[in-house]
Amino acid sequence: MSTSSFEGGRRGFLALELDGDGAHPAAWSKARHAPDDLLNGARIRNTVLAAESAGFHAATFADGPLSEGLGSHGAGIAGRLNALQRAAFAGPVTGSIVLVPEVDTVYTEPFHISTQLASLDYVSRGRAGWLVKASTSAEEAAGVGRAVVSGVGLAQEAAASVEVSRRLWDSWEDDAVIRDVPTGRYLDVDKLHYIDFETPADFAGQRYAVKGPSIIPRPLQGQIPVLAPAALLADDLLAGDFLAGAGAPAEVDVVLVSAPTLELLADEIAGIRGRTGAAVVAELDVVLDSRGQSASARLTELDVLGEWDSPRARFVGTAAELADVLTDLLSVADGVRIHPAVLDVELEELAQLVLPELRRRGVLKPVSPGGTFRELLGLGRPLSRYSNSGTVGGSAVVGAEI
Repeated sequence: MSTSSFEGGRRGFLALELDGDGAHPAAWSKARHAPDDLLNGARIRNTVLAAESAGFHAATFADGPLSEGLGSHGAGIAGRLNALQRAAFAGPVTGSIVLVPEVDTVYTEPFHISTQLASLDYVSRGRAGWLVKASTSAEEAAGVGRAVVSGVGLAQEAAASVEVSRRLWDSWEDDAVIRDVPTGRYLDVDKLHYIDFETPADFAGQRYAVKGPSIIPRPLQGQIPVLAPAALLADDLLAGDFLAGAGAPAEVDVVLVSAPTLELLADEIAGIRGRTGAAVVAELDVVLDSRGQSASARLTELDVLGEWDSPRARFVGTAAELADVLTDLLSVADGVRIHPAVLDVELEELAQLVLPELRRRGVLKPVSPGGTFRELLGLGRPLSRYSNSGTVGGSAVVGAEI
């Protein structure tokens, strides 16, 4: 990829992965905090507010076993705060940054996913997103008494979970809550709907059915934006409803694109753009010069303690060089998600040197306090698919509290 000046006039957004100590397996060795800080709210608050103050548009939260990426520094930590919990904690203390937790679709019930994400949308005032994860971990499968899911079954279960969640979010019309004191009615029952979802007969995963409706009102955004890695989207699903073509409804709003090099990343972005109308976000590992030490020297020190095996393109260099690379990426992608080698180190450099330069060049979208994730993506707020399509039946709920 070249480092030419920005010419296309496009403006994109930047997301930052905030999980653990950083993307490098030995990030713990350079962290600027005590190990058990990973399990308290102060660490979450400090990092997400630092990302927001730096001007990042979105923060993502990975999920999985705590030991991943922590090395021996985290060996004594026996627990983990899951991604949804961390995002929910960050919701009330932030004002502009989008919060996108990674939530598994294979070993988590779709009904629970939809209600938890809807709750996140409320506590963040419309800044929630959902990064779809489809686990292949034998340990996670054993934890819920399931067989490991792989191949087509993995993608189909993810697609079905997204579809169930979208239907449940629509199962309450926007004006379902009436709070009619004279009649004692909290809800208009005619504005609640059964979703009647059942996996198809040729479903490769474990079949199930969901009746609905949801147990909480429709999210503030109507439909919470859904992000998924391109690797999860099998070819047969790319041509179907899971990721529809330009101009057609899609179950995924944002596709995360990875490639082993920057040159191949640009090609992958172009290929995905030709197959979908969804937004495209490039994935990038980042190692920067810091406090007089070169990025390459820092990476060498980290690699001594653990090999960094990542499917993402990697940038190793100066803040100025990274600004050029991000400018090029944002001319072809809607956004870039940065995976810092060491969160405490890279975030400092990004905040002080990289983002200010990108704003000076005019390649970043403005940060909008009070704005929603859908607005950041340029998406309107959709009506419920069930509006004027029937009722849930029975009598109204009296005296209910949400």
